[in-house]
Amino acid sequence: MPNRRLATTLACAVMLVGSAAGATGAIAAPAQLPLSHRQAQNDRGALLDVAHLYTLKTREAVTAELAKAGFDASQVRHGVDAYRLTYRTVDPQGRPTTASGLVVLPRGPKGRLRAVSFAHGTGSHRSDAPSMQRASFLTGPPVAYAAAGFAAVAPDYLGMGEGPGLHPWMHVPSEATASLDLLRAARAFHALDRKVFVTGFSQGASAALGLGRDLQAGEDRYFRLGALAPVSGAYDFGGAELPALLAGELEGKSSVIYAAYTLVAFNRVHRVYDRAEDVFRDPAVETLFDGEHTGRQLFEGTPGTLGELLTPYGRDLLAHPRGGLADALRETDGVCADWTPKAPVRLYMASGDEQAATANTAQCAEALRGRGVEATVVDLGAVDYQGSRHLGSNVRGTAEVLRWFEALS
Repeated sequence: MPNRRLATTLACAVMLVGSAAGATGAIAAPAQLPLSHRQAQNDRGALLDVAHLYTLKTREAVTAELAKAGFDASQVRHGVDAYRLTYRTVDPQGRPTTASGLVVLPRGPKGRLRAVSFAHGTGSHRSDAPSMQRASFLTGPPVAYAAAGFAAVAPDYLGMGEGPGLHPWMHVPSEATASLDLLRAARAFHALDRKVFVTGFSQGASAALGLGRDLQAGEDRYFRLGALAPVSGAYDFGGAELPALLAGELEGKSSVIYAAYTLVAFNRVHRVYDRAEDVFRDPAVETLFDGEHTGRQLFEGTPGTLGELLTPYGRDLLAHPRGGLADALRETDGVCADWTPKAPVRLYMASGDEQAATANTAQCAEALRGRGVEATVVDLGAVDYQGSRHLGSNVRGTAEVLRWFEALS
């Protein structure tokens, strides 16, 4: 069993950035809007609502906010204003839906701003989303980017924040559409430069690459990809992450939760299993991933080992993906292998990461090299945040990515 300190970290953040461990119930979500598929595609990114969340008027106020969240404040130059935007987007089947996200703007700079799109790591409760929190692990990066003079744009993802439905975890195509459509909504709210700097942590690292791919492909007529800087991603989920997880090379409790989340969430988009009891020894595990259970509840409601979690069939399915799971993994694992970035790329990771196998980054760099792209790999070293190198990579990575983006600007 993990030690008490690690247990607390995982309960609050299993990649699960669960500041929602103290959440107190469901968040009302807007109903889906009666649009056709064609109308939904044409109306993507339409801004529906803006809510002002908070203002940090001075550099000192921002510094205090970042310090409370555990983030570096050495590059703070402005106060900031934070807003929740609600906007139209599409679900994994292309049907109309809505989503929310955080937009943080610097106080002082006028005119167009260069946007930094930040995609967050895994959460279990729908309030594990940037627009639902403050002074937290989730909001540190967007506040830091905005305080340096960028327009920070951080999607909550589908089924999180104030968006309806269940969250399709690690579904890169819908992460990318939600991210792109928030950029469109943010542009309707404030003038933005054409070039976008794109970053993300953990789950958000794959989401960042997916957004970069869509921007380069011209999915939006205005925005263009300026640079890519994902941090500690599981880019080769089927070839690196799952094998390391099953081999016991990663932290045990987080491996249990990721194994369960993989089966449940991928089953929402691709038919992975027919009945929960086919893959889980306790079928009730499936109900924990409904967006209403906190990180702590997820930690306490799942067993301590993969052997206690999975049936023999469930373990074999993860070890030898087939059917819907194989389809899902092809979709997820294409983020480094099926396109050729033309913008600068840096891949950030931390040696000894206990949740995202570092082989993910190595294999992503190799895949890009095979397409003629020399992506710089930056090892952030022995970082730590509440006993976790994985979470620590987001904290140090934010400071390093910000320095790089400023140099590129």
